[in-house]
Amino acid sequence: MRNRKKVQGDYSRLKRKVSSRIVLVILGAVAIVICIFGYWTLTGKDPVKYVILDESCMMSVDAFGVFLSVFKSNKGFFLGLAVCLYILLRLFMHWLVKYFDEISAGMDQLVAETDGEITLSPELNSMEQKLNAIKNTLEKQKRSAEKAEQRKNDLVIYLAHDLKTPLTSIIGYLSLLNEAPDMPVEHRAKYTGITLEKAFRLEQLIDEFFEITRFNLQTIVLNKSKINLSFMLQQIADEFYPMLAPQGKKAVVHVPEELTLWADADKLARVFGNILKNAISYSYENSTINITALQQDENVVITFVNTGDPIPTQKLETIFERFYRLDSARSTNTGGSGLGLAIAKEIVSAHDGTIAVESSREQTVFRVILPTNVILSDS
Repeated sequence: MRNRKKVQGDYSRLKRKVSSRIVLVILGAVAIVICIFGYWTLTGKDPVKYVILDESCMMSVDAFGVFLSVFKSNKGFFLGLAVCLYILLRLFMHWLVKYFDEISAGMDQLVAETDGEITLSPELNSMEQKLNAIKNTLEKQKRSAEKAEQRKNDLVIYLAHDLKTPLTSIIGYLSLLNEAPDMPVEHRAKYTGITLEKAFRLEQLIDEFFEITRFNLQTIVLNKSKINLSFMLQQIADEFYPMLAPQGKKAVVHVPEELTLWADADKLARVFGNILKNAISYSYENSTINITALQQDENVVITFVNTGDPIPTQKLETIFERFYRLDSARSTNTGGSGLGLAIAKEIVSAHDGTIAVESSREQTVFRVILPTNVILSDS
């Protein structure tokens, strides 16, 4: 009952005012009746008495006939009473409808997205608060949508630039190879290798374009199975060795061999791969990325810890948003669509888990937490 009253709002002031107006209408009607009877008393006229005396020859008196006779002999008073009641009711309804007009005007302000707060009569304070709360929520949603649209537009600009850069290199090196058929074999092999590398980069960026569309239109569907978490994380670390080795970096996995999960292996591998790729991109050269997983209370906690430039505090809250790029000026080799961590968050959420990041001068920590209901015991 308390929750129901809370949802309905506090209209006690409105109820009191409506009640007082109804009482005034009733008192006005009573006053009119008293005046009529006062008039009859002063003039010495008793309509009912006269009717009965005039019909004394009758053995019985018809009540309805008496009413008609009284009405006929006092039509002016009854018509005056009806007119007065009608006027009182009209005034009451006019006053009551005024509140509906105020609420309607407030809704018009809400639709028109006007500046300033919506103001109603004190009796409608609860309704005023609700309308303003809706107005503030809509304004926040609008600002969020505008920011998301701006980030998406920025992303298109970034990706257009990133696509053009490797494409330009590919065209340049292929033109060079075409124009110099007698080029030394070692130079030809070098330029061919660079062209192939740029082509792979171009393919990666095109794949990211497809990811944007797919994750905007598709709901994540999980195909769960038993997976060995230690084996999965070690395999992912090995797959990224070609990115780690040239910079003297390494990824070390610290996970109990018996820790297994009931989850979507492909999608979780994608989560861990996206996090590791981000850690590689922003860690110092010749540094170590530590990957750990363990059970804490009712959760499984997986962490990726790397040493590198800290993420600014104001950007920690937006790093998992779609189309967000930590550094718009980073190089083409590390630049991406900004979709990887957003995808990771959606996949983790689909597993009823959470993902978060902490960053300081010493290290940056990405933490994935999965509830125990996805843990599968080996016993």
